[in-house]
Amino acid sequence: MSDRDTRHKQSMQKLKAHVDKKVAKAQEQRGLLLVFTGNGKGKTTAAWGTVTRALGYGYKVGVVQFIKGLWECGERERLIDDANLDVQIMATGFTWDTQNRDTDTAACLAVWHEAKRMLADSSVYLVVLDEITYMLKFGYLDIVTVKQALQNRPAEQTVIVTGRNAHRELIDMADTVTEMQEVRHAFNHGVQARRGIDY
Repeated sequence: MSDRDTRHKQSMQKLKAHVDKKVAKAQEQRGLLLVFTGNGKGKTTAAWGTVTRALGYGYKVGVVQFIKGLWECGERERLIDDANLDVQIMATGFTWDTQNRDTDTAACLAVWHEAKRMLADSSVYLVVLDEITYMLKFGYLDIVTVKQALQNRPAEQTVIVTGRNAHRELIDMADTVTEMQEVRHAFNHGVQARRGIDY
């Protein structure tokens, strides 16, 4: 065996020992709070990927879309017929299009009512609150109300929160926080969002 092969084997043995130790230490079983935030592309896509994973195991999943509900969504179109999937959408679409605070607040509160129902249902394994960060930022929902619902949810239920500028208190209470960072985005260079790729 060459020196390079020997060094590689030793390195992999150390890595395996490190990973095995972490796996052995992870004993707690419970639902998680995941936050996908940042200014980069892929937060909602990552959430839908997890939805697909959970549905693949036969779990019940709830998705609440606070911003993009009226927009086409390839993942939603593909999965909507799954009996284990419950999707609720905010009926106003993009808030920057409506430009009506009262209408947007009412629409947000209506769909939040559905979100609270999901968050209280122990049979729902995964709940996605897609783009809820904007609802907090614009003041349509208050952080105390959202935190209360998250803290009181069933112990086995996982929740994914998506959106830019996640509230600091959501980040503080999360088990896992992933920040998507934009390095370059085609849209900023005049390229239209592409069906089947961006939505």
